[in-house]
Amino acid sequence: MPGQTTATGTMRVFPTREALITGLVDWLLARSLAKAPHTPFRLALSGGSTPQHLYALMASAPYVERFPWHNMQFFIGDDRFVPHDHADSNFGMMQRLLFSKAPIPASNIFPMPDHGTAEDAARTYEHTLKTLYGAPEFVPERPFFDVQLLGIGTDGHTASLFPGQPVLHNHTAWVAPCVPPAAPHTRLTLTYPAIHASQHVVFLVEGAAKRDILVRIRAQDPNCPASAITAQGDLTWFTDQAAAPLVQQEQG
Repeated sequence: MPGQTTATGTMRVFPTREALITGLVDWLLARSLAKAPHTPFRLALSGGSTPQHLYALMASAPYVERFPWHNMQFFIGDDRFVPHDHADSNFGMMQRLLFSKAPIPASNIFPMPDHGTAEDAARTYEHTLKTLYGAPEFVPERPFFDVQLLGIGTDGHTASLFPGQPVLHNHTAWVAPCVPPAAPHTRLTLTYPAIHASQHVVFLVEGAAKRDILVRIRAQDPNCPASAITAQGDLTWFTDQAAAPLVQQEQG
């Protein structure tokens, strides 16, 4: 079903976190292997605690031997504007858990810049994406990302699209800086149109603390920035039972 939203996306619910993470790794493996040879499989990664288990499993046996790493390109959906070796850097976390553990060519990894001004860094990353895409604007029915991995916060944010922030109204830039309320760091984030330019948008959600906000996002609550996420292709919710016990479910 093309052009899915957070309301129409498929729910895949797993009994435990371990089953959830394994189910998503298997799903990613199948899609990366199905990609035509010499055509890059582009994956935009998410920060947060739950994806850390995903990245660690991807880089562990037997999966580390099975992914077509040389045919995969990795991007960052959002990051704190701090040095890559900073404890709060999403890229630093991914480097530690995945990039340094799997045989991924360095040229296939595209971190967000960590120097200069946040505005310049956003423009630089956007230029990188446009160069790889081969066009200055997204073309309908020609996604850039094969998979866009996202999470949700209890305030309804996703990536670094936080409630009430100007970036929510930016529909021209592909990458933008933002300063979330009470946050210690400025952030860089893909915008709504850049996230939309995905064949598969995947939300990874775990735990009872996310249950209520997941219901609100599925109901398209306008106060939740994640409600406005759409995909050129399909959108799938990967959750554990604790996060989505009251939502119509398709068992994973």
